[in-house]
Amino acid sequence: MKIICIGRNYTEHINELENEKPTDPVIFLKPDTAILVKKQPFFIPDFSNDVHHEVEVLVKINRVGKYIDKKFAHKYYDEIGLGIDFTARDLQKSLKDKGLPWEKAKAFDGSAVIGDWIPKSEVNDINAIEFSLKKNENIVQKGNTSYMLWKIDELIEYISKYFTLKIGDIIFTGTPSGVGKVQANDKLVGFIENKKMFSITIK
Repeated sequence: MKIICIGRNYTEHINELENEKPTDPVIFLKPDTAILVKKQPFFIPDFSNDVHHEVEVLVKINRVGKYIDKKFAHKYYDEIGLGIDFTARDLQKSLKDKGLPWEKAKAFDGSAVIGDWIPKSEVNDINAIEFSLKKNENIVQKGNTSYMLWKIDELIEYISKYFTLKIGDIIFTGTPSGVGKVQANDKLVGFIENKKMFSITIK
């Protein structure tokens, strides 16, 4: 399986990092070794002093597809999840300044939190999912998929032009504004609507 991540898919997040608004979805990959083992804490890596949380709605692919038309994209997933794309922001900035790929800052071991999954039938509108992240009981990120620049089915259409989607592949659909630094002993809890999807301790 592969983890396909979308960057810069919410305008407010683009603005908070002073990035340029893209004309096409920004895609990067994480290896399966990036997945944080269930019920394990996230250990801040020794190569970064500025790791940020980025909460995102996830989609799990349920069939093989290539060049998928948007109108058929809904057939390629039946589960929705929530996760965190941990980002070594200081390392990412250094790499971006040199025009280099982001993988060391985005795809390191444990950088992908994958929470529980729910049937998409439990969601009233796939394009209006409310989700949030609490850090130490305070809401730090709050988003709604209605604010995505590219909706889920559009992302599947676009991604499948370049990568064959396979059963079990996971798409991280982008993060809203409110990303921020994590520190030891922080507790991060993610929600879709009012349903808790994951709980992570920082070490």
